[in-house]
Amino acid sequence: MITGAQMRAARALLGLDQRQLAELSGVSLPTIQRMEASEGNVRGVVDTLAKVVDAFDRAGVELLGDNMVSREGGRGVRFKQAFGPGDRPI
Repeated sequence: MITGAQMRAARALLGLDQRQLAELSGVSLPTIQRMEASEGNVRGVVDTLAKVVDAFDRAGVELLGDNMVSREGGRGVRFKQAFGPGDRPI
């Protein structure tokens, strides 16, 4: 699964705006905006989610779920512990 926060963070790492992500993934801009506005896990058509994840992967960003180990051992961003939707560590 992917969260709206992960999408925003991955875009920031790549220096992309929402329009650029839409172009890279082949997903419409309104869909990207809706996905990023999601609280918790993004819900949608599996094919659409796969396109976005694939676009990040091709661009060099790996999306890590809870308790996942990085495939390549590269840098990443995630909380040290799991938080529920809407929870903030600070």
